[in-house]
Amino acid sequence: GLRVLEALAASGLRSIRFAKEVPGLRNVVANDCSSRAMELMGRNVAFNGVGALVTPSMADARMLMYQCKADRKPFDVIDLDPYGSPAPFVDAAVQAVSEGGLLCVTCTDMGVLAGNNAETCYSKYGAISLKGKFCHEMALRIILHSLDQRANCYQRFIVPLLAVSADFYIRVFVRVFTGQAKVKASASKQALVYHCVGCGTHHLQRMGKATAHSNGFKYGAATGPSVGPTCEFCQQRHQLGGPIWAEPLHDVPFVQRVLAALERSPRRFQTQERMQGVLSSIAEELSDVPLYYTLEGLSSTVHCNTPSLLQFSSALLHAGYRVSLSHACRTAVKTDAPPAVLWDIMRCWVQLHPVKHERLTDTSPAAQILAVEPTLQASFAIRADANPSSRKRGLKRFPENPEAFWGPKARAKAG
Repeated sequence: GLRVLEALAASGLRSIRFAKEVPGLRNVVANDCSSRAMELMGRNVAFNGVGALVTPSMADARMLMYQCKADRKPFDVIDLDPYGSPAPFVDAAVQAVSEGGLLCVTCTDMGVLAGNNAETCYSKYGAISLKGKFCHEMALRIILHSLDQRANCYQRFIVPLLAVSADFYIRVFVRVFTGQAKVKASASKQALVYHCVGCGTHHLQRMGKATAHSNGFKYGAATGPSVGPTCEFCQQRHQLGGPIWAEPLHDVPFVQRVLAALERSPRRFQTQERMQGVLSSIAEELSDVPLYYTLEGLSSTVHCNTPSLLQFSSALLHAGYRVSLSHACRTAVKTDAPPAVLWDIMRCWVQLHPVKHERLTDTSPAAQILAVEPTLQASFAIRADANPSSRKRGLKRFPENPEAFWGPKARAKAG
């Protein structure tokens, strides 16, 4: 059976759910450093009749995981769900999880990860966050970068199964493996992000390069930069963010298996509809396209009204590119089209829906972009394949908050 550690268990409710709902478990350790939490866990475990499976523990989570590593008693699953950042616990977790084991990590410090405190983000996660429209996906990629980088110190690496941005937090599920050869590839999986402060265009710069050879791969430094001194579209400066994880966020076959399991047990979870909507949206995302643009971001840059998702997606498909939505943002567009194509489509849209050029200053991003004639003649005729299945079926991809002012509150005060 599997050994599970809920490192920051509080009242132990998640550990109890593991014991009652997950088959094949040998033991669940519900740990917290608080004596009050230990008391609550003991009471809840007894009340739910899972004492044979759940073992309450009172210890510093880091010391507990380091000791399990030293005793060669790794956990098959480690769940980190702290208040705020998991950064202090990551080093111990990547060592204490078994070979191929599962790490479940939650971050609720979204202000840090979404660009409000870039310097704090660097101190915690080793990456600079940016306040761009893509900030929620970038947050996912920052924590994956941090997990992989920390695992690399011990000749280990991560394989993401699922990375979810929901409400006011993010949660990632990764497997951890050991392998010196695979660790060498980690640099080529990370990228810096150049983000234009004027028009919001972004470019990725890989940190490393992997070149295929007959007997494997050769690794080295990447060449760059991927941009010039200023943005080629609006002549504004770039901000530099990252490094971020630049590989796929999800294991799509795994996501599809989870969806199939949900369909086999339609009444098992109260949040069934939301889970199905989010996972369906994730399964439809372009897995090889890091980050996204938003319709309101593109439109506000050139001061025009906003095309619909179907119109903009259809224009990209007509131009021969792939496109998908994103579970991380309601108006996001992920595409393999280069930024030049996106701005050509917006120029064509402005030709159909003119803006008042007299309101634009000569040096504004809008004036710089619209001064160039489009080389692409975009078609906004709606295509059937522009509307993804999850949207056609009306799945709950972005449910409303249950009540006003719903969300995380200030940290609880001691005493």
